[in-house]
Amino acid sequence: MDRTRIMVGWFLALGWIFPSGLLAKDMKKEELNKKVVLEFYDLAINQKKPEALDRYFGNRYTQHNPMAANGPEGLKGFIGYMKVKMPRARARIKKVFTDGDYVILHVHFIPKPGDRGQAIVDIFKLEDGKVVEHWDVIQDIPEKSANKNGML
Repeated sequence: MDRTRIMVGWFLALGWIFPSGLLAKDMKKEELNKKVVLEFYDLAINQKKPEALDRYFGNRYTQHNPMAANGPEGLKGFIGYMKVKMPRARARIKKVFTDGDYVILHVHFIPKPGDRGQAIVDIFKLEDGKVVEHWDVIQDIPEKSANKNGML
C-alpha cells in the first residue's frame, strides 16, 4: 500500500513538474524542426537549389565538417560543386531522430546510380526554427561486410 502511494505521488509530482502542455509544446517544436530540416536537406542535396535555402538559415550557420567552408555561402558553394560534379547524387533518408533543437538524419548517400555510396549521420542544430549548425559523420559502404546486418 505504501509503495502504491509513493508511485502515485511520483506520478502526480511529475505531472506538476512536467505539465502535459509543456511536453506537447516540446513535441510540436521537434516536429516543426524535423519538417524544416527535411525540407532544407532535400533542397540542398537532392534538388541542389542553394538559392532556396536562405529562408532556412538562422542568424548564423556554423559548419563543423572540416572539408566544407563555414557559413551559408560555404554550404551554397558545396551545393554548386555537387551540381557540377555529382548532378545525379541522391540522399535517401533512412531514419530521423529529434531531440529538442537537434535533428539527426541517418542517410544513404549515392553519388551516382550504381554506387554503393556512403552511410552518413547528419546532425543539425536549430534556433527559433532555423538551421544554425551542422555536423556529419561519413563512412563508405564497403563491398564486403564482416556481418549481414548492413549499415543502413
